[in-house]
Amino acid sequence: MAYQQPSIGRVVHYQRYGSPGGEHKAEPSPAIITQVLNEETKECQLFVMNPNGVYFNLTPYAESPTPGHWNWPPRV
Repeated sequence: MAYQQPSIGRVVHYQRYGSPGGEHKAEPSPAIITQVLNEETKECQLFVMNPNGVYFNLTPYAESPTPGHWNWPPRV
């Protein structure tokens, strides 16, 4: 896969933590990059759209889905 560089306006996945009791799964939510904070580590400010509302979140990057991080959506 070609190297992708985060930039403002890109759609990514934010991996939710889920709930400790398992009521809510650790699933992805769609998010839009609103600011790239560190190009080397790919840390970004995200606008996250959850089923229960929206929020802004400073988020680290992980290559594979990791709770509390963002990653590129899979190609389907």
